[in-house]
Amino acid sequence: MATCCCASSSHGRLLTFSSSSRSPARLRLICPSAPLRLRLSSSSSSSSSRAPHPQRLSCSSSQEPAPVDVADDDCSAADQRIGFEIQVSKIGKRNRRLVRARVRVDAPLEAVWATLTDYEGLADFIPGLSECRLLDQAQGFARLYQVGEQDLALGFKFNAKGTIDCYEGDLESLPDAQGNARRREIAFNMIDGDFKVFQGKWSVQESVEQEQGGGDSDEGQESQTTTLSYLVELEPKLWVPVRLLEGRICSEIKNNLVSIREQAQRRIINTSDH
Repeated sequence: MATCCCASSSHGRLLTFSSSSRSPARLRLICPSAPLRLRLSSSSSSSSSRAPHPQRLSCSSSQEPAPVDVADDDCSAADQRIGFEIQVSKIGKRNRRLVRARVRVDAPLEAVWATLTDYEGLADFIPGLSECRLLDQAQGFARLYQVGEQDLALGFKFNAKGTIDCYEGDLESLPDAQGNARRREIAFNMIDGDFKVFQGKWSVQESVEQEQGGGDSDEGQESQTTTLSYLVELEPKLWVPVRLLEGRICSEIKNNLVSIREQAQRRIINTSDH
């Protein structure tokens, strides 16, 4: 699942976010880590066919400098109340951006995954996503047509639309010294639309740790932590006023992740009520 959006760096200014609570969200600057390196490959000679061969999107983090030009004034922000973090980096070309964001979800992996893959229902709870149509679906594959709309300053609106291929990964068991960890991912790539580059992945990771009990015979309780992560590299086909989009688009990315978080948590409440 992917939502059409555009993001930009802050050029030395702190990224600010709107909050639904009465008290403003606490923000803090974070030194950006080494940029992720994305590789998208396909065994299909044409990406527009109805039953494409699965494309593989891989990402890796390295301490060595990545072969892209990352601006020195890139910055990040965080909302500690919900475990939200976002980092926006300018890479390579003038209008290309790499966005990395994540949020904590108080729900198991299965609930978050069910929310992400509710393709025809995404527009019902994600702000800024005015339309999401399921064009084709097979085992582990979905092709979506999405239209995103954002309100900008001075009464302007920014619209983006595109056809996006989504590839659902299998459930993975991860080695974890402190407990059991599971992860499942959705890689996506825009094959037609308003972006020259729009590719990335959603990742849901759940860790279950054994907490220490208060007594010698107490085995303790299990503690569950689920994190929803979003990674996208994007570049619009047309030049856009980057400074006009600053802050507002990043705020929308936060709203999207928080909306998915809240929807997944509502699934748990509705299930328990029955």
